[in-house]
Amino acid sequence: MEILIWQARDRKNLSLTELSKLTGIARSTLNNIENGKYSPKLEQLEKIAKVLGCRMSDLYDSPYK
Repeated sequence: MEILIWQARDRKNLSLTELSKLTGIARSTLNNIENGKYSPKLEQLEKIAKVLGCRMSDLYDSPYK
């Protein structure tokens, strides 16, 4: 499964620091999620989707979604 948070964040012209402030998720955690080093929890995906104005399913790519 590929995480697409960077792409969604880029479309909204938000920096990693700005997304961190708006979601309450540490910048380092977001960075690790975007780089595939950490799998986000559903709660985190929900916060990110809310801030980015998209569905949670828009934040990842999977043949099973």
